Amino acid sequence: MSSAGGDKYQYLAAISVNIITISYGAFCGWPSASFLELSAEDSPLETGPLSPKDQGWVASNICTGGLFGTLLFTWLSEKIGRRQSLLWMALPNLLGWVMIPFARNPMHLNIARFIGGAAGGGCFTVIPIYVAELASDNIRGVLGVFLVLTCNAGVLLAFILGYYFNYAQVCWIVSTLSFVFVGCFWFMPETPQYLVKINKTEEAEHSLRYYRNIRSNPAKELSEELQFELQKLKPTEKPSADGEEIEAETTGVTWRDFAEGKNRKAFLIGIGLISFNQLCGCFAMLIYTAVIFQQAGSSLSPTVAAIVVGAIQLLGTYASYVLVERLGRKILLVVSAVGIGLGQSAMATYSYLQVLGIDVTSFGWVPIAGFSFMLFVAACGLLSLPFLVISEIMPQKIRSTAMMITMTVLWVISTCTIKMMPIFTETMGMHGTVYMFASLSFAAAVFIAIFVPETKGKTIEAIMASL
Repeated sequence: MSSAGGDKYQYLAAISVNIITISYGAFCGWPSASFLELSAEDSPLETGPLSPKDQGWVASNICTGGLFGTLLFTWLSEKIGRRQSLLWMALPNLLGWVMIPFARNPMHLNIARFIGGAAGGGCFTVIPIYVAELASDNIRGVLGVFLVLTCNAGVLLAFILGYYFNYAQVCWIVSTLSFVFVGCFWFMPETPQYLVKINKTEEAEHSLRYYRNIRSNPAKELSEELQFELQKLKPTEKPSADGEEIEAETTGVTWRDFAEGKNRKAFLIGIGLISFNQLCGCFAMLIYTAVIFQQAGSSLSPTVAAIVVGAIQLLGTYASYVLVERLGRKILLVVSAVGIGLGQSAMATYSYLQVLGIDVTSFGWVPIAGFSFMLFVAACGLLSLPFLVISEIMPQKIRSTAMMITMTVLWVISTCTIKMMPIFTETMGMHGTVYMFASLSFAAAVFIAIFVPETKGKTIEAIMASL
C-alpha cells in the first residue's frame, strides 16, 4: 500500500521524535570522558575528586530516573496523549543537561542524572507506542529501530565531544537538542489510534491521512487496503442491554485484561524479552570497557577506546535497521543472542586461562575481538529489537500499561546488574561472571526460538492470531 512518497511523513515523524533520544543517548555516554575530568586532582567540584563510589551512584542514577520517567510519562501518554507527553519530555531532558555545569558536589550530579534519566524512561516507553500506532505494517520495523539507532548515535556523539571539549561544554552543546526536538516535533499530529481511543474519529482520520501522505485525496480514490485501515479506526457499536460492555471499553485497564489468554502470553513474552535485554550482561559489561582493552594490552586511551566501542554499537544498530524488514525480528534476535553467548564465552575462556597461569599473551587480541563481536551482534538484535517487538505484540488496550510494566522491569534489572557487577566479579571472578552472562544469552536464544512470534509486516490482528 505504501509507496516511498506515502511513507515520507512517517519517516519524518520517526526522525523528529527520536531527536530527543539522541540527547538521551549522549546523557548515557557523558560519564565516559567526564569522569576522567571530575575524578582528577584538579576536579571542578567543590568537594574534590569524584570517588569511585560516587561515580557508581552518578552513573547508575540514570536508571533510577528512568524508572520514575517510565511511570510518569506512561501515565501522561494516556491522560494527555502520546504527542503531548513526548513534548513534555524535553523539559527534564533540558534540565538534566543544564544542571550539570552548575553542580558543585556529587549530590548535584545525582539529581541532574535522575532528572535526565526520567526523560529516557519516557523515550523508551512512549516512543515505541507512538511509532507502532502511526507506522504502516511494511515499515514499522525500520521506524522502530530508529529508537536504539539514535540512542547509540547519541552515545557516540558524547564520546567524540568528550574527546575535544570539557564536561561542561559537552552539556551546553548537547542541551540544544532539546530545542531542536521541540521545533521539529511540534508540527506532528497525535496518533490515529489514540484519537480513536478518546472518541475523536474525525481527527483520527485526518491524522492517518497525514501519516499516509494522502491528505488531498478524496476517500473514493484510496486503495481498498487504506479504506479498510480507515474503517478499523472507527468505533464499533457493541449491543448491550445494561451498557456494561460499552462502559468496560471506556474504562481503564484491569487485571482481567491481562488474564485473557493471548494478552497474557503477549505480556509474558514482553517481560521475557526485556529481562534478557539486560540479563545478557552487555549493558553492564560496557562499564568494563577500559579494563578489557587494558587486559588485552591495548595502547588505546580510555576516551579513544570508548569511541571505538560507540562506533561498533552504532554500526551494529545500523545493521539491524537494514536487516529488520529483510530477515525479520525473530531470526535477528536468535542470531544476536547466540552471537552474544559465543563472544562472551571466548572472553571468559581467555580470562579463565589467565587465572590458571597459562601463557595466553599470543592471544591478547581475543578479549577485544570477543568484546567487539559481542557488542556488534547485541546491537543487531537483543539490545535493539525487544522495544519494537513488545510494542508490536501488545494489544491496543493494554499496550501503554504493559509497556510501563516491562520498562519498569528493565530499569530494576539494569540497576541491579550494574550494582551487583563488582560483587559478581569478586566472588566468581571475571571469567565466572562472563560465563554466567553467556549462559543467560544462550537461554535467551532458546526462549526467543520457542515463544517469540515473527511480527515482520503483520497487522496486530495477525500477530495476535499467531500467539
